[in-house]
Amino acid sequence: MTGYLVLLGVGVAGAVLFVAAMLSRRLLAPSAPDLAKLTTYESGVDPATGGWAQTHFRYITYAFLYVVFAVDAVYLFPWALVLRDHDLGVASLVEMAIFIAVVLVGLLHAARRGLLTWDDKK
Repeated sequence: MTGYLVLLGVGVAGAVLFVAAMLSRRLLAPSAPDLAKLTTYESGVDPATGGWAQTHFRYITYAFLYVVFAVDAVYLFPWALVLRDHDLGVASLVEMAIFIAVVLVGLLHAARRGLLTWDDKK
């Protein structure tokens, strides 16, 4: 039961710190709203059209490939640093082989669907 109390305490402490940060920002930050500050602003360019813009679905390809390679890198770099520890043994190597196999399945799926061709005809 003490484990749950610790978890509850950490949750309450996090909530209190969040509320304290928001209140202190509200009290200490200067506020001078005017028309220029309340308009939409993105990347240094004033908006030219309305607020609704559709995005092409083909960008899901880039998101998919980013997830494949970024997640791969996030797990491979720390594993490569910990690999020097001889206590991990074969179990760590097998786990990483399974992980790389899953990532390769995702990459092969992308290649089979033609997502790795860089043409604008899709």
